[in-house]
Amino acid sequence: MLRHFVPIKSTLSKMEPKGTLIFSTVGRPHYGFDLFSLRLSSSHLPLEHRLTDGKSINFNAQFSHDHHQSIVFISERSGSPAIYLTRPGIPDPQLLHSVPGSLFHDRPIIKNGKLYFISAHEQPDRLFKSWSALYSTQLDGENERKTTRLTPPGSVDYSPAVSLSGEFVAVASYGSRPWDGEFHQLNTDIVVFRASQPGERVVVCERGGWPTWSGDSVIYFHRQDDDGWWAIFRIDFPQDFESSAYPLTPTRVTPSGLHCFTPAAMHDGKRIALATRRRDTKFRHVEVFDVDTKMFRPVTSTLNPDFHHYNPFVSPDSEFLGYHRFRGESTQWGGESIIPHLEPVLSPVTHLQMLRLHGFFPSFSPDADLVAFNPDFQGNTGVKIVKSDGSKCWTLIKDRTAFYNCWSPTERHVIYTSIGPIFQSAKYTVQIARIEFDPSDLNGDKEDVPCNVKILTREDTGNNAFASCSPDGKSLVFRSGRTGHKNLYIVDAVNGEFNGGIRRLTEGPCIDTMPSWSPRGDLIAFSSNRHKPNDDAVFSIYVINPDGSGLRRIHVAGDDVDRERINHVCFSRDGEWLLFTANLDGVTAEPVSFPNQFQPYGDLYVVRLDGSGLRRLTWNGYENGTPTWHTGDELDLGRLRLGPSEAGDKLKGQFEEPHWII
Repeated sequence: MLRHFVPIKSTLSKMEPKGTLIFSTVGRPHYGFDLFSLRLSSSHLPLEHRLTDGKSINFNAQFSHDHHQSIVFISERSGSPAIYLTRPGIPDPQLLHSVPGSLFHDRPIIKNGKLYFISAHEQPDRLFKSWSALYSTQLDGENERKTTRLTPPGSVDYSPAVSLSGEFVAVASYGSRPWDGEFHQLNTDIVVFRASQPGERVVVCERGGWPTWSGDSVIYFHRQDDDGWWAIFRIDFPQDFESSAYPLTPTRVTPSGLHCFTPAAMHDGKRIALATRRRDTKFRHVEVFDVDTKMFRPVTSTLNPDFHHYNPFVSPDSEFLGYHRFRGESTQWGGESIIPHLEPVLSPVTHLQMLRLHGFFPSFSPDADLVAFNPDFQGNTGVKIVKSDGSKCWTLIKDRTAFYNCWSPTERHVIYTSIGPIFQSAKYTVQIARIEFDPSDLNGDKEDVPCNVKILTREDTGNNAFASCSPDGKSLVFRSGRTGHKNLYIVDAVNGEFNGGIRRLTEGPCIDTMPSWSPRGDLIAFSSNRHKPNDDAVFSIYVINPDGSGLRRIHVAGDDVDRERINHVCFSRDGEWLLFTANLDGVTAEPVSFPNQFQPYGDLYVVRLDGSGLRRLTWNGYENGTPTWHTGDELDLGRLRLGPSEAGDKLKGQFEEPHWII
């Protein structure tokens, strides 16, 4: 069933959502990735050479123009992943290509005057299918800048590789299948076609990702083998390409006992650069593997033992090795060392502004000049306030675990939050708290602002969290596990359940959670699995009237309705649109090539209250979430303090390997 998307270039502004939204991205603000290279033939400890300028994050490169200081790579400096080129002697990277309407580009390769890359700008034929596909653009000649889709309509491709001569292209392909729900190893196949005949494709090997060519005759790729270890496999590509029998049976190249992934074969036919995870380290490192002697040569572990190194690439002459890593906390390399509190992200909707917050669970103050948030939602990280221009930040609560904030729409000095650990059972003690402070304390130089914390729920009532305030500021709706099931309740916003009483809003053996009160006060939206109460991984949007009547489900996913995983629902200013996170479009990039992310659960969408007009807002390899929609006047993003600044947090490179790699 086709989804009912609003046309991107609609001239009817009333058909489109408006305003400003803020959201979070797991890990992404800390990355600080730059691209580095070194000479492999050095007889001494090789020296790193930084290839990028320390702005934003830079990753997934290939050497370009047969020069070890020139690369084509992905950078997010413009607000979304776009393709850039560096050249010796030119200090600033050049924007090489960005498909109009695309907010995601990845894995660029330049070969024989042609740029190959992954983009996600064409909507597939159904939900739960990735938008990622392979394209090429002619960089010179009479067809200069003409972009051609190489992936067949309805199919999904990742991680392209071009053979040494440029005659053949290999991809990790999902084919035309819809996404089946996996987010660890993708069920892709290695597909090959001639660059001149992209429609004539052959599945040369089943189960594999991240292909790389050695010359025109050998393809290496990674996959998780039956022993649990990620390993590099090899197939010998037949000279009689069209007439050979497929699929071929691969040969495992790397041994058990360590993880090996994201290979980059050298054209000398003897070596492979790859990323490893060994048992004795928690860091991912780049090594060189000799396919004849079966010996590993450590590279980055001797240079930067306590940094992760990702996705190696090699020069055509096999002399230089590149990779991306955290640029480091020091300023010895130059570039940005401060993470801004807020940064703009490109939006696919004309009148909708998007900001990424360095934190979680943001909530605007009534006049939108301040944002409350949690620095993290695990550990004793408390509650902070940041000015909406990103220039100043204060701490309200510290040394206590808090998550999910709601600013009173009628009181500038009142914020509601949840005190206690997130992701706990119904009976675990978590409480709704009302935080009161003096706004005049935000005018001074002190970073810690005194506040009064008033608990609104009884300690013996289990897990109480995710409070949302009514537009008149008098009531709170929240989720509680007091009956053994997580349902919604309404209490007095000042006295809680102690003097103001409590009223149950929903009931049933299900999980009703993350409620949001509409700006008009007539509806409460929430996430729930009440349609599949025995499955705690499937959630849909429900709305209910504050008096408990009118409960209904908003069907977003058409025929695949029972696959929805929708969370963090909130209303637009006019109450006509809902903003949420969901798993509706599969996986954008191979998850193993990123630090810990859960891509399918982390894209932002908007939809009308009747379930129509679904619009996707984010495309990337990250987990985006905890959004909020400013319900007042549009913010002036020109006031934001972006780039290098003292207003922000120190870049520390705090990110981990995917949790499912053990």
